[in-house]
Amino acid sequence: MAAGGFCRLPNGTVVVALNLPYDSAAVRVLVHAQNRARALTRLRNLGLRAIYLRGNAAPPTPDEITAVLHHPDGLIWRTAPTDNGVMVNELWHPIRALLRRSAVV
Repeated sequence: MAAGGFCRLPNGTVVVALNLPYDSAAVRVLVHAQNRARALTRLRNLGLRAIYLRGNAAPPTPDEITAVLHHPDGLIWRTAPTDNGVMVNELWHPIRALLRRSAVV
């Protein structure tokens, strides 16, 4: 099960953040949608079938919310922080880059 959380914005929309296992590492995926169900549906429609959000253990940070709101697709990802909290300096990528990378592998 993926760790994650959500944040409701003042305009009624939500930002959902999920840490998903991917290859040998993990990725942090952010989705902006009308509600949590639609956010998870957007990911499932892209081929990420077994995505569930239980609880709010790892909600998006204010920086993550800003990043996803400024992206035209509202779907971005980057490498997730490691277990010891070390964050990799990496820019956010559009979700197409993750899906394209998995098709090549």
